[in-house]
Amino acid sequence: MNSDENQAEAVQTMQETFAAGLQQAMGALATAGKSAGFPSMDISQFKQAQPALRFDSAKLQALQRRYVDDASALWNQGLKASADASPLSDRRFSAEAWKTNPVSKFSASAYLLNAGALMGLAEAVEGDAKTKARLKFAVEQWMAASAPSNFLALNAEAQRQAIASRGESIAKGLANLLHDMKQGHVSMTDESIFEVGKNVATTEGAVVFENEFFQLLEYKPLTDKVYERPFLLVPPCINKFYILDLQPDNSLIRYAVAQGHRTFVVSWRNPDESMAGKTWDDYIEHAAIKAIEVVQEITGAKTINALGFCVGGTILATALSVLAARGEKPVASATLLTSFLDFTDTGILDIFIDEESVKYREQELGQGGLLKGQQLASTFSFLRPNDLVWNYVAGNYLKGETPPPFDLLYWNSDSTNLPGPWYAWYLRNTYFENNLVKPGKIVVCGEKVDLSKVDMPVYIYGSREDHIVPIGGAYASTQHLPGKKRFVMGASGHIAGVINPPTKNKRSYWTNDKLPQGKFPAAQADWIKGATEHPGSWWTDWSDWLKGHAGKQIAAPKAYGSRKCQAIEPAPGRYVKVKA
Repeated sequence: MNSDENQAEAVQTMQETFAAGLQQAMGALATAGKSAGFPSMDISQFKQAQPALRFDSAKLQALQRRYVDDASALWNQGLKASADASPLSDRRFSAEAWKTNPVSKFSASAYLLNAGALMGLAEAVEGDAKTKARLKFAVEQWMAASAPSNFLALNAEAQRQAIASRGESIAKGLANLLHDMKQGHVSMTDESIFEVGKNVATTEGAVVFENEFFQLLEYKPLTDKVYERPFLLVPPCINKFYILDLQPDNSLIRYAVAQGHRTFVVSWRNPDESMAGKTWDDYIEHAAIKAIEVVQEITGAKTINALGFCVGGTILATALSVLAARGEKPVASATLLTSFLDFTDTGILDIFIDEESVKYREQELGQGGLLKGQQLASTFSFLRPNDLVWNYVAGNYLKGETPPPFDLLYWNSDSTNLPGPWYAWYLRNTYFENNLVKPGKIVVCGEKVDLSKVDMPVYIYGSREDHIVPIGGAYASTQHLPGKKRFVMGASGHIAGVINPPTKNKRSYWTNDKLPQGKFPAAQADWIKGATEHPGSWWTDWSDWLKGHAGKQIAAPKAYGSRKCQAIEPAPGRYVKVKA
């Protein structure tokens, strides 16, 4: 057999191996999709589609050559182990035990070689972007789950720990497994350490209004004078508001209060069966709009400033559009933090969205029911499987470790439910059909939604490495809001980029003050060309901007609420403490 025939046979073998493994990989994708509340992909249908897969021949040949060379080098190295052997680059295998255990090191090296080859094959597939993204995600899930670090028989570090502890680590691991099975999710932190209102969500305040959708919190002023225009924060309803109030030194809520703003926050109710029929319209009319009205009533202010974070930004912008259609403009300025209005670029989440999945959710939940919070939490974790899933499987169960206390991960595990009709509407009209940016396309609370009528000044923030709201998705809001706009990009991701207090002096942010007023380029990549990087937190830039829309300073109130809306209970209130 000549070299061309050998190469052709090798390429064919790789394609056959990839096709066989792809069934398992798509099974991982189906599991992730199911946890997100989307229907499982029909593996039999995918198997029928496999012959239609085409590979870029040049990429495939280059991959085959590299694979053969790397496999030969690994085989020649064999099962050697030495004290001065170089560690594997992947941090899952960086401990000393992996370097000195020949079987484990060889299994890790072979795993990394095959993982790289499979990802290369996924890259070499010729097809539309969504199909390729689904393949890459499926392969990533499969390889993350099959890593030798996830199995006691191959995990050299866990084996060494078991020997050193005389089996105690295995006993602790089993206890951890039983505990997590009982609570229904993998522990990312020692949740027993934290208590909402005791050592997280501790900024002093009171509940001054509540209905079946939310409690409104008012915070005690930290200054003798406050700005006359009050400030309302609308957090996402898919998780709890205290991500904005984890600790005093990184609390955006406390920071706003300290800057002299009379601050109010929506604390969403964690839905139970009594809310199983609630809709998007309900959340707009009886929550976002109602919160604005109550803040006006309590403070006597004709207009307020408002902030929406993530889905809270989508809710706030929809509410402002409804109010504008009614001829009302109670909000003087708005801030949107890592929020979608235009859902053209939704990043990795797009792989779960198609007509079949949306119809499935509409049939299952559109007329009533609850999307359980743990389903969404699991989905977001599997977007980063090595860091947020298998890292804890290996640590908690194989090594018998208790993860250290971390307030952010405690919040991340404190999930919330969603009403089925709300979720079904949101799924179709935002992620799938992108209707919010189509003037008059949808009717909410009896009004046609038209974002071009939301013409107040807006501060728009996006995080550069955000995998939930990609930076392009956050930036796209500049193309649909007609008022005076300021766009700022921060370093890091969806949460760490937002929760970046000035006192830490970490990371950086970018502004572009060279643009003619209102002339934002269509693409964020063009905006960044003229942007300037600043060290530290974007909070100071935002604070300066917000003060310019806050009006004059007046004496701080001596009591919470008003005669009509009196204090009900201390912040953070009851609603935020309800578990899903």
